[in-house]
Amino acid sequence: MEAARWILTLACEDRVGIVAAVSGFLAERDGFIVDSQQYADLETGRFFMRVVFQAGGPRFPLVTRVLREAFAETAARLDLGWALVDAEAKPRAVIAVSKGGHCLNDLLSRRQSGSLAVEIAGVVSNHDTLRGLAEWHGVPFHYLPIDRGDRAAQEAAIARVMDDTGAELLVLARYMQVLSADFATRLDGRCVNIHHSFLPGFKGARPYHRAHERGVKLIGATAHFVTGDLDEGPIIEQAVERVDHRASTDDMIAIGRDIEAQVLARAVNAIGARRVFLNGGKTVVFK
Repeated sequence: MEAARWILTLACEDRVGIVAAVSGFLAERDGFIVDSQQYADLETGRFFMRVVFQAGGPRFPLVTRVLREAFAETAARLDLGWALVDAEAKPRAVIAVSKGGHCLNDLLSRRQSGSLAVEIAGVVSNHDTLRGLAEWHGVPFHYLPIDRGDRAAQEAAIARVMDDTGAELLVLARYMQVLSADFATRLDGRCVNIHHSFLPGFKGARPYHRAHERGVKLIGATAHFVTGDLDEGPIIEQAVERVDHRASTDDMIAIGRDIEAQVLARAVNAIGARRVFLNGGKTVVFK
């Protein structure tokens, strides 16, 4: 049986002594470091660290609350932004969809196989199309239409679902609505979107058809945090695949959907594993 583990994450102003303080704190309590990654951004002066640790001796406190209370003194002394969680505690997420089900289906399948690093607390949609898929997987489905164009009321309903389920993350899995700037700000660093790689070249409807007409040779996808600037938030994950003149529009759409599902799942898993840190307009993503 694998030993219980904890994850400590830091994001703070860089200074001498942070790594020594963390390793010293754990050593004093018989903490055994399993994995440690760190990055100092010399341009911004920010420091990022992720440490996975477990008990290594009799002095180790096996209670998360006790560990947090003990580390708080070290964190205050060095003015650290930090979080300490049980490695088995998956953050809860709500998935937002419209009619396209390829990303939702992939996330639900990973959930069923145990390979998703978040717990899906529910699915919300402005269409009823994917209710059967969500409910077949035993996940609550919330049909939240935009009644008479009142997007503010619909976003408030999404927020209530997140509050009621304790979800800290909103995943836009091909949710074909633009979030208001206010809602995006409220969810800063907690909302992930996926889109094809043709932006900004082919915005709007039928992007694959227009890309095919132009003879595009690369198809890809980008997962990013949502901000008030449409599709311009900090990038978390990307991937591309080459195509050539033999690829039809339908071929390109199929390839694009596969890449979107894979990239979104990698981004969600990285967030769930506490590997993603905001760094201004970009991210630090530990592997």
